[in-house]
Amino acid sequence: MVASETTVTKPAPTLLPQSGDAAIPMALLELELSLDGFSGSKEEFAAFVRTVAADIGGELLFTLPASGLIEDCLTIAAIRYSDAGKMPTILFVCLGGDGSAIRVEQPSERTADLKSFAEAFVGVLERI
Repeated sequence: MVASETTVTKPAPTLLPQSGDAAIPMALLELELSLDGFSGSKEEFAAFVRTVAADIGGELLFTLPASGLIEDCLTIAAIRYSDAGKMPTILFVCLGGDGSAIRVEQPSERTADLKSFAEAFVGVLERI
């Protein structure tokens, strides 16, 4: 009798979409992988995102309830990341509807106003 083989397939992490031919910066890949380690609660979300953003040289700008702005998302954390010599990038870290999964979203047409608000927020902080 031959023993049956069991194959376990682990899903690959969802990476940020690439724009054009640009590769994903290593720090953003590190962000995605670090966020996969979240095992906290809704109350611990902001502190976790702040720590992970700081680890890649970014900063947490603010968190707010998603209010249906992004699908399957309870809370949105806006972070700013700047790769050496490039314009800073605004990214949204979303706490999933189940309250335990985290993912990174790039600004889209639907979140364009939120991105503008985050950029204005940064402008105010820089003037202080």
